[in-house]
Amino acid sequence: MRAAHHLLPTALAVAVTAVAGTLTAAVGAAPAHAAACSGYVGLTFDDGPSGDHTPALLNALQQNGLRATMFNEGQFAAAYPAQVRAEVNAGMWIGNHSYTHPHPTQLSQAQIDAEIARTQQAIAAAGGGTPQLFRPPYGETNATVQAVAAKYGLKQIIWDVDSQDWNGASTDAIVQAVSRLTAGQIVLMHEWPANTLAAVPRIARTLAGKGLCAGRISPQTGRAVAP
Repeated sequence: MRAAHHLLPTALAVAVTAVAGTLTAAVGAAPAHAAACSGYVGLTFDDGPSGDHTPALLNALQQNGLRATMFNEGQFAAAYPAQVRAEVNAGMWIGNHSYTHPHPTQLSQAQIDAEIARTQQAIAAAGGGTPQLFRPPYGETNATVQAVAAKYGLKQIIWDVDSQDWNGASTDAIVQAVSRLTAGQIVLMHEWPANTLAAVPRIARTLAGKGLCAGRISPQTGRAVAP
């Protein structure tokens, strides 16, 4: 017993040295990570989920170390619940993009309410949690739309940069659009254009070259922040 007690200080010294070495390594690694991420941007993909496009997009994002906010339509969340769960499992965040993608400013307050409420329910039922972000279709909004969104605890999110992927933008043009992002900003993309899928690896390289990382969108500020 005494012999074991005598060995204890030595063992402790070795353990402390080992822990200190681990801490030093961890502390030493932190600045490198911080230097790699000088700011965060919000990558967003609208109009999913689907069986045709969501799996390939999620695979591309994961392969390139990117996370994004998926603004899902309620009708598609209800139709493809497995893809909603796949988005969550891939580390993506899910937002509300209305149920049927109408022009919201042309709707009555009751119709807007139904569009938002049904989507909240559909996404939650599919296993996507309760969204905290709402993107009005076409980016069209007014005081009524914003008030209804706020009623459901949703932060309205538009965008700073439009990739124009919905309008036939080339892969080069989509990458160029992303390159204009600065820290905190958000880019609009969609899950269905083939050129957007093709752009994902180059988007990752472009952001890394600028010291930017893909972050989440804060429900408090509406800006991109660290995940």
